[in-house]
Amino acid sequence: MRSLQTRRDFLTTAAMASVASMLSATRVPAGDGALETTTVRLGKGSLCAAPTYLTQELLAAEGFTDVQYPEMSKFSTADTGRAVSRGHVDFSQGYASQFVQAIEAGEPVTLLAGIHVGCIELFANEGIRGITDLRGRSVGVQALGSTPHVLLTLMAAQLGLDPVGDIRWVTDPSVKPIERFVDGKIDAFLGFAPEPQELRARQIGHSILSTALDRPWSQYFCCMLAGNREYVRRCPVATKCVVRAFLKAADLCATEPKGAAQQLVNRGFTPRYDYALQALRDIPYDKWREYEPRTRSASTRCDCVKLALSNRPLKRSSPRTAIGASSKS
Repeated sequence: MRSLQTRRDFLTTAAMASVASMLSATRVPAGDGALETTTVRLGKGSLCAAPTYLTQELLAAEGFTDVQYPEMSKFSTADTGRAVSRGHVDFSQGYASQFVQAIEAGEPVTLLAGIHVGCIELFANEGIRGITDLRGRSVGVQALGSTPHVLLTLMAAQLGLDPVGDIRWVTDPSVKPIERFVDGKIDAFLGFAPEPQELRARQIGHSILSTALDRPWSQYFCCMLAGNREYVRRCPVATKCVVRAFLKAADLCATEPKGAAQQLVNRGFTPRYDYALQALRDIPYDKWREYEPRTRSASTRCDCVKLALSNRPLKRSSPRTAIGASSKS
């Protein structure tokens, strides 16, 4: 086992050294101008936010000397946009709905780039074969308004369910939904990496929907990079370099998943190499080169998220009509 770990370390070091060597020869292009600041604070997230944790060498190659990862424990996943807008962090990767809510509320958040597609899977027990089977069933979420709750509300409405009346939402901030699912206390939940990878390895439940594979969700960005508006306006060169580093880190996840996974473990961002490696292989980190966030389909997707986050009653036909139309385009 020790020799296997040694080979991993060797291959990881070689891969990362190769990337660092390549980037050190291409620091901030002359046309970009000088960095307005060499300090940047990045928000932590789940394992799908691997590019966040792999940017240190890339940002150093861009000229940054102080890359910080502030503690995010006081912010829930639904509050990622607020962490950015309040200046707790300068940039953060997060699910689109996390930022839409902040922007709709007038918070100073600027969306900068799509990072990857599809990091979420809907897991259910053996008696459930599809989303329509969730009628009358229990679904675990950390909190109402959280990313899983918003996303599954859209999915259920798309298929004609009433998300409020047809689904029994189980919330408990002190217990993770995956724990309740493993214990058989809920029928389904939406899992983020590495939860799907763990459940498959333990042969618990089964996936009935993957946002990386199933249309229309696989056609849209899942997680995006957002910045504090003041930082973006005050430091345009630094912002450009941060975006470039994130996209290069996403490429690294796609092309060097073994090395990237080992780096995540070595730096203490995740404990399990096997789950991390499988997650990096499952999540399409290379789609940012193909997907343009200003397309009509992406705009329709954001409109649906806005509708779900609004205070207006959610009509069954609205998300279904909008999403159905975009999937046919």
